[in-house]
Amino acid sequence: METTQKFKADLDLLRKYNRPGPRYTSYPTAPHFHGGFGPDAFRSEILETNQPDDLGDLSLYFHFPFCRTLCHFCACNVIITHNPKRIQQYLDYVKKEIALISEMVNPKRKVIQMHWGGGTPTYLTPEQIRDVSNFIHDHFNFAADAEISMEIDPRRLTPEHLPTIRDVGFNRVSFGVQDLNAQVQQIINRIQPYEQNEYVITESQRLNYDSINVDLIYGLPYQTTASYAETLDQIIGLSPDRLAVFNYAHVPWLKKHQKLLPEDAMPNAAERLKILELIINRLTDAGYVYIGMDHFAKPDDELTIAMQERSLYRNFQGYSTHSQAEVYAMGVTSISQLNNAYAQNTKTTKEYERMLDEGKLPTVLGYKLTRDDQIRRHVITELMCNNRILKKDVENRFQVDFDQYFLDIPAKLEEYLLDGLLVLEADRIEVNEAGRLVIRNIAMAFDAFLKTEEAPEKPIFSRTV
Repeated sequence: METTQKFKADLDLLRKYNRPGPRYTSYPTAPHFHGGFGPDAFRSEILETNQPDDLGDLSLYFHFPFCRTLCHFCACNVIITHNPKRIQQYLDYVKKEIALISEMVNPKRKVIQMHWGGGTPTYLTPEQIRDVSNFIHDHFNFAADAEISMEIDPRRLTPEHLPTIRDVGFNRVSFGVQDLNAQVQQIINRIQPYEQNEYVITESQRLNYDSINVDLIYGLPYQTTASYAETLDQIIGLSPDRLAVFNYAHVPWLKKHQKLLPEDAMPNAAERLKILELIINRLTDAGYVYIGMDHFAKPDDELTIAMQERSLYRNFQGYSTHSQAEVYAMGVTSISQLNNAYAQNTKTTKEYERMLDEGKLPTVLGYKLTRDDQIRRHVITELMCNNRILKKDVENRFQVDFDQYFLDIPAKLEEYLLDGLLVLEADRIEVNEAGRLVIRNIAMAFDAFLKTEEAPEKPIFSRTV
């Protein structure tokens, strides 16, 4: 695949397929997790998959939920606090969970990836970051070339933060920017001038971080194609290695603070699609490669190379190059992704601390995959990451006859075939360039959990485009 190939967004097709649907950071998706999979079930799963001969790679995720102020668009699990004692108490309990998990994990297994998310991990002081990082490294076996990344709010940094983060082993940073327009920043309660973003990105480049990512959002109040073009041009000028450009999901029935955003000032569906077209054209013109969904990367980036080699993977942290690594996630609300199960921690710090005080894993929801789940997860992942399904690959992995197992699929994919978004061959299903923009819709054809009845008034999933 040529990395310089231009995308042409067909607005009519995007409009047609702009429906609610999963993002497929997991399959089955999180709404299907249940309380029947709790601490004991998760413990059994860990012990079962950490025998002496279980040497598969590991990925670690840590959730730090605290923020100083609330961004009105935010759909993350966050806690607003100005109390440093509350933060330190939480860190002490995260250490308890680290100790509890690490005791059950085969010490020979290598951590090849670690990510800190939030909330605002950099709401922690540099000293706290160093302390927690050292504790993690003391309890897990890290590969020398592990990818270690952190989500960073540029507004909350001291001069010591970026050097400390780099010094303790982090080699990747992701900056939440969202939008550089002053009117948009005011309404979303996130004042973050260009100069602030310029400083943290250029300083990270000076400190030789291996990868610098910028997060943007479109669909916010007062955004237009003209204003968003200015934001894109300014960010492109700073030359981050990657960009993640998310479509804002307005779900005020789930996140009540989103009611503070004026709906009449949000770009309508047609304007959103024009902004999406602008994003794709402007970033690819600047030399970035469209990875998939909302991700773009430079041509020499590992994500681009993995996409070209058809070895890309996807999990709760987004696109990844480490398809075989099980994810152990710690902190409130975090979700572990093992080969055969998902386990989600409690959402409240009070229950989190209580369960750890009782010596329990703080798991409250989860899911044990069936054989059918395993097959469909593989197929959906192949579509989402590599834009094709090789039938013989599925048959060899799972000892099934693909066409017999998925008898209903040709009918479900017919509209995409007629619209020229994919091809059905005897040995494969191949999604073309235009189809990549509606890949979530195509993947939904293989989702056994989706209902066929009319979508509810308040869908649990964001729109696919």
